[in-house]
Amino acid sequence: MKAEGHPTLNNVCFLDVGTGKRFLTKSTMKSARKEKIDGEDYFVVVRDVTMDSHPAYTGEKRIVDTAGRVEKFTTKFKRGGGKSAK
Repeated sequence: MKAEGHPTLNNVCFLDVGTGKRFLTKSTMKSARKEKIDGEDYFVVVRDVTMDSHPAYTGEKRIVDTAGRVEKFTTKFKRGGGKSAK
């Protein structure tokens, strides 16, 4: 079997921006940012949403303003009012 057939496992730290919590694991991902944690080098991958900040896991309810989006859609794709197809 070829040596370059499988990706290498790296030490990776997933950082949740919202909560600041870190998840230390191994992954094939890499990033430009590295940190030394507990004496080992970790690639730091920044995430906006993880299980600590996702509403499905935290039970937090978020209200999304869909009215503005619907109005924007209808004005953008509004058909000509006076013309009809014959």
